Amino acid sequence: MMTPTHILRSALTALALALLHSAQAVPTTFFGEDLNTSETTRLLSRPNSDAAAAQFLSQLVGVGTETFEGFSDGQSVPLALSFPGSIGSITATLSGSGVIDDLPGTGTADGRYPISGTKYLQNVIASSGGGALTLNFSSAVAAFGFYGTDFGDFNGIAELQLIDGGTTTVSIGNSVSVPGGSTLFFGVINPSQPFTSIVFRNSNPSDEDQFGFDNMTIGDVQQVQQTVPDGGATLLLLLGALGALFGFKRRLAV
Repeated sequence: MMTPTHILRSALTALALALLHSAQAVPTTFFGEDLNTSETTRLLSRPNSDAAAAQFLSQLVGVGTETFEGFSDGQSVPLALSFPGSIGSITATLSGSGVIDDLPGTGTADGRYPISGTKYLQNVIASSGGGALTLNFSSAVAAFGFYGTDFGDFNGIAELQLIDGGTTTVSIGNSVSVPGGSTLFFGVINPSQPFTSIVFRNSNPSDEDQFGFDNMTIGDVQQVQQTVPDGGATLLLLLGALGALFGFKRRLAV
């Protein structure tokens, strides 16, 4: 027969295990944004974006970054991308609406520009809902990061849908009502729930709102360092539950 103390102890243990599972499933995100005061001159200093990118990359090993320098100016999607995986290559098909733009110098294309080299991908998600940018991977990945330019000037908040049979939606969290030409970096890592497709969407699609993408990085589960934090807030709840459990056991022993 279980006593009330046994029931409470079992409940606390179950809660701790449930919180642990939930913490492991929460994606870890990396975000940095640098606002521009000019839509015609690109940002050459991006301390916030670069810091987020460095933190994201520090959690990965042996990954590759697509800079779009190998594509022709004016080349449209679909595009075939290739990244080094832990075993062999991972291919990705980029589809939706997009075109490669070659833009040397320090100017912008209405706020959009490359981060490295002279080429980047331009994308527009039309007000009809068409043109959503999609990446389909040949095998599951656990990490995805990119630089973006000209986000938020038409009041749209960007989001990523991570698809693995189900769909996990992650808000990028860019500023809105800001001048064109701003830069951001966004990365997501989730080794406990890898995904096979990514869909980029905009909360306020417009035929006039375009985005720039550059320096895309992906990694599979084996390329993720084990130091990646898993759902900090949920983990704090887990530690609290475990503390309550051990404190309860000590009181029983007195």
